[in-house]
Amino acid sequence: MGSAPRPWVLHVDLDQFIAAVEVLRRPELAGLPVIVGGRGDPTERAVVSTASYEAREYGVRSGMPLRLAARKAPEDAVFLPVDAAAYEAASERVMAALRSVDGVVVEVLGWDEAFLGATTEDPEALARTVQSSVLRASALHCSVGIGDNKVRAKIATEFGKPRGTFRLTAENWFEVMGERPTRALWGVGSKVSQRLKGLGIETVEQLAAAPVDDLVGEFGPRMGAWYAELGHGLGPAVVDDSPWVARSHSRETTYQQNLTTPDQVEEAVRALAVAVHADVAAEGRPAFRVHLKVRYAPFVTRTIGKKLPAPTADREEIVAAALALAHRLEPGREVRLLGVRAELVMPEDGDPAERTPVRGRI
Repeated sequence: MGSAPRPWVLHVDLDQFIAAVEVLRRPELAGLPVIVGGRGDPTERAVVSTASYEAREYGVRSGMPLRLAARKAPEDAVFLPVDAAAYEAASERVMAALRSVDGVVVEVLGWDEAFLGATTEDPEALARTVQSSVLRASALHCSVGIGDNKVRAKIATEFGKPRGTFRLTAENWFEVMGERPTRALWGVGSKVSQRLKGLGIETVEQLAAAPVDDLVGEFGPRMGAWYAELGHGLGPAVVDDSPWVARSHSRETTYQQNLTTPDQVEEAVRALAVAVHADVAAEGRPAFRVHLKVRYAPFVTRTIGKKLPAPTADREEIVAAALALAHRLEPGREVRLLGVRAELVMPEDGDPAERTPVRGRI
C-alpha cells in the first residue's frame, strides 16, 4: 500500500549529454573515449565541453584545456567540435518529452537538465516514467534525483548516475551527506570550501553545526545565511514553469596566439562588444551593466565591471563601456582570453532573480 500523495521535486539530468548526442549521430563511437570541445582540435586553445564516461576514466573533465585532455586520453580517443545546434535540437526533444508526462510542472535549467514538480505517492515510479519518456523521445538516457526541495533533488542526481534514481530528503540528509566534504554541496566550489576550511568547517555536518554568525562574518548576511541553510539541505521547493529569462548575454574568445599589444586587445574587445550588443538588441531589453573578463597568460583570470549611466540598448554606448574597461587592464601582460557580458534589465512582470541561468554566462 502506497503512502499518501505529497509534493516532490525531481531533478532530471541527461547522462553525458553532449557526448551522448554525438554517439547517436556516430554509432561507431560507442564505447570510445569521446571528448567534445572547441573546434575538435586538441592542439588549439579551447576547453572540454563534455567527455564521455570512457574518457572520464582517464581523468578528462569538463572545463579542462583540450591540450591537457589530449595528454590524459588514450590513443583511441576521439575529439569532436562543438555543434550547438545539434544539442539544442536534442534538448528540445527532451523538454517536450518531460512536458508530456501527466501531472508535472517543468522548470528548464539548460540543455541537459530540468526540475519537475509533482504530487505523487510514488516518486520513484514517476522517475521511471520520466526516464522512459525521455529515452523514447530522444534515445538519450537520464538520471533522476528525488527530493523534498530543489537542493536535495539536485544533489540526489549525482547518486543516481548513470541511468538511475536516488531519493534525498530531510529524513536521510545527514546519513547520506553528513560526512561528505562541503564541496559535495550544490553551489560550493573550491574557493568557498577553502574559506569554510579556514573556519574549521570541512564536512556538511560541520557546516550545519556552525554558528550562523561565523558564516555571516565570513560571507556576508545573504550568502552566510544561505550556506547555513545549505548545511541542512534547505532550499526552495517551488518549481516554476515560467519561460526562462536571460539575465545577461555574453561572448568570449580564447585566442590561438596571445594578444600582445593594446591595439590587438581593443580590436578584440570591440568585436566581442558588437556581438553582445546584437544579442541584447535581439532580446529587446536594455543593458545596465557591462563586464569584461580577461585571462592573462599563462592562466590568470580577472573580471571587472562598469555600471552604465542609464539602461541602454545603444551599440556605441555598450561598446564604449567595454573599451573603457579594456583600458583598465594591466599593461604589458599578454592576453589569451577575453569576454564581454552585458547585464539586462529584467521584465517588469517577472523577476527570475532566484533562478540560475546556465548559459550565456562569463
